[in-house]
Amino acid sequence: MITLGWLYTLGGAMFAAYAVLSARDRLNPRRWGNAAFWGLLSLSFLGGHMLGDIGNGVLVLCLVGLAGFGAIGRGAPETTNDAEREAHSRRLGNRLFLPALIIPATAFFGTLAYNYTPFGQSGLFDPKWVTLILLGTGALAAVAVTMVWLKPPAIAPLQEGRRLIDSIGWAVVLPQMLAALGAVFALAGVGDIIGALAGHAIPEGNRFVAVAIYALGMALFTMIMGNAFAAFPVMAAAIGVPLLIKGYGGDAAVIGAVGMLAGFCGTLMTPMAANFNIVPAALLDLKDRNGVIKAQIGTALPLLACNLLLIYFLAFR
Repeated sequence: MITLGWLYTLGGAMFAAYAVLSARDRLNPRRWGNAAFWGLLSLSFLGGHMLGDIGNGVLVLCLVGLAGFGAIGRGAPETTNDAEREAHSRRLGNRLFLPALIIPATAFFGTLAYNYTPFGQSGLFDPKWVTLILLGTGALAAVAVTMVWLKPPAIAPLQEGRRLIDSIGWAVVLPQMLAALGAVFALAGVGDIIGALAGHAIPEGNRFVAVAIYALGMALFTMIMGNAFAAFPVMAAAIGVPLLIKGYGGDAAVIGAVGMLAGFCGTLMTPMAANFNIVPAALLDLKDRNGVIKAQIGTALPLLACNLLLIYFLAFR
């Protein structure tokens, strides 16, 4: 049976390859820092379950130290130059995007087939992780199709992957760290503390103010943590469950779902959401690293106001 561990092994092998290629990149003055960073990340994927809590904690501190002290930098992998890319673009046009579409198509249709056809009775995949496993399968299929179609050098996928991941840098691990931070906040009782403070600030019986603090709090904590999924347990424990659902009898589905949408508005306005806002700026070589955020604020604020009103008018009918 193919389990989630197979994906961890695949990811660990990929980061290990980046570490080796970085160490061999003599044109990068920070090649040993890059090699150490991607090597440690590979170790966490391949052997994190054997390191224990303290070992993994030390590993994360080492990653932070390498990034914080500027030990990692952009490499210069042997890959196609700008002229070659432009030639491919003129010749193939939008067909270049077809391999990328293989990834979501494999995950979507594969999951449907596994759930609603006899294929699901084969026991090939761990049923808890079918979609994630198929997502990884789709990525491998996309690489295979690209190799057969464009016939690049065998090392091209790893070199191009290293070029992209060096452009992103340490921010590539930020979403995982911030998601873990949300769990730590919840376990530490931050939600209870915020709930107690909000109880003093909200006028008794004023449902609108309670909804406003909940929606704005979701956006604010998402901006701090960079991840609405990390902010949700904090704000749900602080205001969503004790006040809006139990206190005012609100619809839990509306409060939860639209509250997440309010959090996503915060995602549009923070550099902490690196995978949405900093990574595109790096990949597109934008001069302003916050250019994506500045372009999104005009959409995020009206959406946040709409989500606030949706909770107020739909959750308490």
